[in-house]
Amino acid sequence: MSVRGSGMSIGFGRTRYRDEESTLSPTASYEAFERTALLGSLGPPEGDESTPENTNKRWQNATGPTKNQTNWQREAKVLAKYSRSLILTCMLQYSLPMASIFSVGHIGKIELGAVSLASMTVNITGYAVYQGLATSLDTLCAQAYGSGNKILVGLQMQRMIYFLWVMTIPIGIIWLAGTQILEAIVAEKETAALAGLYLKVVLLGAPGYAVFESGKRFTQAQGLFSATLYVLLVCAPLNAFLNWLFVWQLGWGFVGAPIAVASTTNLMPICLFLYIRFVDGMECWGGLSRKAFKNWGPMVRLALPGLIMVMTEYLAFEFLTLAASWISTTHLAAQSVLSTLVVLACQLSFTLSISASTRIANLIGATLPNTAQVTARVSLIAACCVGVCNMIILNGLRHRLPWILTNDTDVAELVAKVLPLCAAMQLLDALAANCSGILRGLGKQAIGGWVGLFSYYAVGLPISLGTGFGLHWDLYGFWAGSAIGLVLVVAIEGWYIYKTSWEKAVESAMERNTMG
Repeated sequence: MSVRGSGMSIGFGRTRYRDEESTLSPTASYEAFERTALLGSLGPPEGDESTPENTNKRWQNATGPTKNQTNWQREAKVLAKYSRSLILTCMLQYSLPMASIFSVGHIGKIELGAVSLASMTVNITGYAVYQGLATSLDTLCAQAYGSGNKILVGLQMQRMIYFLWVMTIPIGIIWLAGTQILEAIVAEKETAALAGLYLKVVLLGAPGYAVFESGKRFTQAQGLFSATLYVLLVCAPLNAFLNWLFVWQLGWGFVGAPIAVASTTNLMPICLFLYIRFVDGMECWGGLSRKAFKNWGPMVRLALPGLIMVMTEYLAFEFLTLAASWISTTHLAAQSVLSTLVVLACQLSFTLSISASTRIANLIGATLPNTAQVTARVSLIAACCVGVCNMIILNGLRHRLPWILTNDTDVAELVAKVLPLCAAMQLLDALAANCSGILRGLGKQAIGGWVGLFSYYAVGLPISLGTGFGLHWDLYGFWAGSAIGLVLVVAIEGWYIYKTSWEKAVESAMERNTMG
């Protein structure tokens, strides 16, 4: 990996688009306006696609007249613009289940345990599934938009909505049988019964959540990262208000919480539709089409590995939390606090990875692979900066942050002891998230899925359990195993990105866009 010149050109793989790099000189003035489709028509311009004239034409289609150059500053500004809205969006969406925990938690310990158990079950077996499968749209919609085939963006969204609705059937079966399943796992029967009730009620909002996740990718592919932010700025406070209204003001008690969540998740896609219809985003909507029921193959081939990418890391945290419960209640509480702090710290690097995947997919769809490589380099450098900042904050505030989430002295002291290790992992986590984002932009979810599965479960988890229990390192051992898993993810995915052919990624995108 070599750095040269002000453009910081790092060898990410060899392509035949040589003139693109020399034409897009790193000295241009620019504006961070990225709403225009990156190609006016499907495929490259007529003639030799590697000539400077045609490269200029593609770039002018991408960003408008007089903007035929790029550099790392330009791409950094674009990623910052995208991430600015996404960080607030992720935080607001993360607050939706938390509102139920806060409102129900004041009823009693049993209700608090039930709503926490139910929220975890909903996230693992439902929402994370929708989010993982919908990552295929990070590739399909963004590449279609970059190619100029705008109607295909809406068609891909329709396919994903129908696919997620089909997946809601097995999810619904699990949630409807939630009481029986949880009673076999949880010792406290009343807790399991209340959690099962929560699952049955919140199922009413699952179809709406599926539509929202698909619509979110539809708008993001167009560069409309503020669309979902505006929706959640309305719906997140409304969700908190409905929780208070149903649980306390109307006296519905525990059942009021899932009713509030289901109501909010059904309202979110309606608000997003209104934004698209009356504000921006209709250019990619060609109406309902029977084609949405055909050609699911490319979508499913990207969706399933995307699901694995999301679930591998997500479930690894849950396994460690479960393992901590076998040590002591204090260790369980400390692990919960550590996981919460780490998840919150990771939001910025996660949003950066989404921004990078969308931007890279746009450029790949526009047959501008070398420009996409510039974005990849910038995103990795930005990830390093974010990781270092998170590391400094978590380590510097290790004696103060635990008290935000707990009043127990033993728990707070244990968290403060382990937090430096978690802080040191932030650089690795930021790099891993952005490597995964680059792979999604390239349409290589399968690589990320298998790498995550191997790194976290074949290597990381056994080391966590071995050092945690066998060597009696307790929480240190758990997080040490996770750190080793992250090292493998960064090393393998980084090496693949370095060696991959970006030219072939362009050809694959053109083939998918041609198939429709």
